[in-house]
Amino acid sequence: MIQPDRVVRSTCPYCGVGCQVDLYVKDDHIYRVEAPFDAAPNYGMLCVKGRFGMDYVTHPSRLRKPLIRTNTDEPRSVPSVWREASWEEALDLVADKLAGIVRQYGGDSIATYACAKATNEDNYLFQKFVRAVLGTNNVDHCARLCHAGSVTGLQLAIGSSAMSNSIAEMEHLDTFIVTGSNTTETHPVISNFLKRAVRKNGATLIVIDPRRVEMTEYATLWLRQKPGSDVALWQAMAHVVVKEKLYNEDFVNERTEGFAEYVESLEHATPEWAEAITGVPAGDIRRAARLYAKAKAAAIYWGMGISQSTHGTENTLAIANLALMCGHLGRPGTGLNPLRGQNNVQGCSDSGGLPNVFTAYQRVDDEATRQKFEQAWGGVRLNPTPGLTVTEMVDGALAGAIKAMYVMGENPLMSEPNLNHARHALEELDFIVCQDIFINETGAIADVILPSASFAEKDGTFTNSDRRVQRVRKVIAPIGESRPDWEILCDLAKRVETRLGFETSAGWEYGHPAEIWDEMRRVTPAFQGITYERLEREGGVHWPCPAEDHPGTPYLFEEGFPRGRGKFWPLELNRERELPDEEYPFILSTGRVLYHWHGGTMTRRSRLDDIWPEAIVEMHPDDAGTLGLQTGDWVKVSSRRGQITLRVLVTGRSPAGTVFIPFHFAEAAANVLTLNEVDPRAKIPGYKVCAVRVEKTAPPEGREGLDVPLVDRGAIKDMAEQIH
Repeated sequence: MIQPDRVVRSTCPYCGVGCQVDLYVKDDHIYRVEAPFDAAPNYGMLCVKGRFGMDYVTHPSRLRKPLIRTNTDEPRSVPSVWREASWEEALDLVADKLAGIVRQYGGDSIATYACAKATNEDNYLFQKFVRAVLGTNNVDHCARLCHAGSVTGLQLAIGSSAMSNSIAEMEHLDTFIVTGSNTTETHPVISNFLKRAVRKNGATLIVIDPRRVEMTEYATLWLRQKPGSDVALWQAMAHVVVKEKLYNEDFVNERTEGFAEYVESLEHATPEWAEAITGVPAGDIRRAARLYAKAKAAAIYWGMGISQSTHGTENTLAIANLALMCGHLGRPGTGLNPLRGQNNVQGCSDSGGLPNVFTAYQRVDDEATRQKFEQAWGGVRLNPTPGLTVTEMVDGALAGAIKAMYVMGENPLMSEPNLNHARHALEELDFIVCQDIFINETGAIADVILPSASFAEKDGTFTNSDRRVQRVRKVIAPIGESRPDWEILCDLAKRVETRLGFETSAGWEYGHPAEIWDEMRRVTPAFQGITYERLEREGGVHWPCPAEDHPGTPYLFEEGFPRGRGKFWPLELNRERELPDEEYPFILSTGRVLYHWHGGTMTRRSRLDDIWPEAIVEMHPDDAGTLGLQTGDWVKVSSRRGQITLRVLVTGRSPAGTVFIPFHFAEAAANVLTLNEVDPRAKIPGYKVCAVRVEKTAPPEGREGLDVPLVDRGAIKDMAEQIH
C-alpha cells in the first residue's frame, strides 16, 4: 500500500457539482482520489472523471515554459514554429503588442475569453485587467455557449439566473422534471441524488427529452418530443393548468405580473396542437401538467438541451412561466435549476466574466455601479458600453474590427459553432495570446502561449452549480515554470499600464488569492459575508451571503424576486432555422458522454481516453438498416458547413431521424457541422438542431483494419484495481 506524502482536500475540476475530493500525493503525483463522506455536496460520491481523471495534471504534454511563435511571416494556416522564452521576454512581448493595439485602434479592438475552469480569483483579476487596463468590456466565456439562453430567460422572468435551489434538497424531492439533460452522464453525482428521490421517497419524475437517457428508466412519465419543439410542449402544459384551474392563484396575485396577457396567448396552445408539433401524445401532456401543478413542491432541472438553441431564451421563459403559474418557487424542493456544465462556469459569471456586468451581475452601464468599481480600482475610468459576446467577437475578427484576442483557458476552435468559419476568422487576427495548461486547437495558431497552473497547483475558490463557494487548495508545485493565472495577470497588467502611461494603477499587488477574494467581496454585496476563514470552518457557503453572521442562502426567492414581481412572457413558436430535407435528411444533436468532458483537453490526456477513445455517431437501428450500416462502420457525416469522418454506434437512444455526436474529439469535431445562427437575445448558438447527411465511407488513413472497441467499459474495472 502506497503511503502518501500528504492528503489535501480540494474541489473537483470537472463539472458544476463541485464535489469535494481528498487528493493523495506521492512524489508530487496525485495517485489516488477519495471523496469525504462528511462533506457536502457529494457526501462520499464521485463520478469516473473525478475519481480517475486527475492524471492529466502531470501529463507529459503540459506546458512548462512560455512559447513564442517564430514563423509570424507565414499565415496562421501554416503550422506554427515555436521557441521557448523566459517569462520576462514573453510578458514584455504581450504587453508591447496589447498596448500598441490599444493606442492604435482602441481597447474595443481587443477580444478576451475568461475561463470557466479557472478560479473566481483568476477570473476577477482577468476582467479587472480587461476593463481597467485595456479599457474594454469585451470579456466573455463559455457560459455564452452553454447556458446563455437560461441566463437571459431567467433574468427576464425573475431577475436572477443562478440555480435557485440546492443540491442537498434533491434526494428529498416530491415531484420533479428533468429536461434537456443526460444527467447520469453529465452530472452523475446529481443524478444519484435524483434517483434516490425516486427509489427512497417515491418521488414523481417526469423526463422531457428526445433521447432515451438513463433517467427515463426512473421516470413516471417520459415525454419524447421532437428536437426543437420544446416551447410548444411547455405552452401546452401551461394551457392545461389554466383550463383546469390548477394554477396557484395566491402566488400569481401576490408575486407575479402579466398573467392575464399570458393566459390570452395560450388560447390556441392545446395539447392536440402541441401533439402535431412535438409528437408527444396529448394525453401525456395533460398528465405531465397535472402531476407538476398538483404537487406540494415541484422542481425543474435542465441542461444544454434547453439552452443551446436559437430559441433558448424562449425555452427558458416557457419553463419559468409554468413554475410561476404553479407557485413552485421560493421553497425547498422547488425552483428553476439550470445544471451548469463546467467546474466554475457559475463562478466565472459571478466574478464578472461577462460583457455587460461586473461581479454578481452589477451592470457596467449603471453609472453608480461603475463609479463604485472606479473608486475601488484606484480611480481609473471605466468604459460604460457593454462589450461583445464570444460569437460577436468571432464575427468582429472576420470583419476586421477585432485585431487581437486574449484567451485564458478556453478553446474557441473547439467550442464555437461552424468551426471552419471560426478558424477563418481567428486566422485574420493581428495577435493572439493563449494562457493555458496545454496547447489546444486555438493555442496552435497563437503568437504567444503562457503556461498556467492547473487547479492542483494553486489556491482559490470555485462556485458550484447551486452557488456554493468552496476552496481549491494547492496540492503540488507548479509543473515546470507554469504559474497561477492570477500571478501572470498581475505581472502583465503592470507592464501594460506602464506602456500606456497610466497615472494611477488599478492595483496589482497581492500576496495570496485570499486578498483578491477580499477585494472582490468588498465590491460585491452578495459575497460580503463569505471569507476564507469561514470557508475553512464550514466547507462552503451559498451566496447571497451579505454578512459574516448570515448563514448563506441554499434556496432563493423565499420573500421575493430580484426584479420585484415574477413576469409572465407570452411566447411565439419559433421554428428551427435548419430542418432536414432530401439532401440532408437527419437532425444532428451534440452533447457529452460520461468518460469525457467538453473539448477533451483534460480527459483525453488521462486514462479515461482508454475507455472511450474515439468519436462516434449514434444512429437509430431503423436509420442504420436503411443505409446498410452496423456498429463499427465508418461514415462521413456532412452538413452545409463541413464534414467529419467517424464510426457508427447503432442504438435506440436517439430517435429515428436524429443522430447524436459527442463534441469532445478534435479529430472529428462535431462543431465543424453545427450552425452559427444564434438566439437573438442570448447570442447563444443552436448546437442541438441542424441538418446532416450520413454516408458509408472508407476508414481514415492509418485506421484500416484496426479493431478498437468503440467503448471499453471493462477498462474502468482494471483501472480501479490498479489505482486501489
